Amino acid sequence: MAKTKISFHDQIARNKRNSVILLIIVFFVLIVLGYVISLAFSPDYFFFIMILAIIISLSYILITYYKAEKIALSSVKAKKADPNKHKMLYNAVENMSIASGMPMPQVYVMESNNINAFAAGRNPKRSVICVTTGLLKKLNKQEVEGVVGHEMSHIANYDIKFVTLVAVVVGAVSIFSQLFLRSLWFGGGRRGGGDRGGGNIIIFIAAIVLAIIAPLVVKLVQLSISRKREFMADAGSVQLTRYPPGMINALKKIKTETQNMKVPGAVAPMFFSETTKKRISGLFQTHPPLDERIKTLEAM
Repeated sequence: MAKTKISFHDQIARNKRNSVILLIIVFFVLIVLGYVISLAFSPDYFFFIMILAIIISLSYILITYYKAEKIALSSVKAKKADPNKHKMLYNAVENMSIASGMPMPQVYVMESNNINAFAAGRNPKRSVICVTTGLLKKLNKQEVEGVVGHEMSHIANYDIKFVTLVAVVVGAVSIFSQLFLRSLWFGGGRRGGGDRGGGNIIIFIAAIVLAIIAPLVVKLVQLSISRKREFMADAGSVQLTRYPPGMINALKKIKTETQNMKVPGAVAPMFFSETTKKRISGLFQTHPPLDERIKTLEAM
């Protein structure tokens, strides 16, 4: 029985839809958290915390957003690629730029024996692609184009903008929860009016439990969104290269690696594949398992 082929257009559409659904879930958790805490405390107290949480979260994210590519490149000590020395890389980026109809990103190289890459920048006009020296040594032309196509898809899909929006909401939930829990040490719970009866105590306990659980829930949703975007970029690479084996073989070569990459935790989710080889639950990974990505690509 012949295998059913998966359309990369369908794969991209499905992952876009799932990402939006997951983002709605994060918003829902934030609203529920705020509502329950507002029942446990006075509405004025709730709105003060809510506004403060959003201001802090937005300030941090906006600074990171507008300086994302510079921060990322600096953190991994990347250097601008040499058009002559890194001719295959330049040709791959140029080919994928033509295929996608986007401006050619700036090209950088970072020292690492691992096969990996990342893209950064808030829009196609201000984007960069950085690859490791290990990628240039171990991959052939088609495999390099597959990886570059994946990163170009992240840029084309405005993944930085989408992930930033998610990060704002996740950050708001986390900060909001922390401020609420810390306020309990300063007698915040007593201002909620303990004379309102047992119902208020139940709501108060529910607020504490939710404040503890909510950050973990939205973090898991954030990681799930990240994995969905990776599947979408894989499909986008196939759309640009029209050659699934390029991506498939690159992923298979990455599977054989055993060494972790030494990169800051903040930029690790931006990379083409997981930077750590630790066996951790798939729920806590920023990328889908390599076998799953390969299987999906082989079905295209």
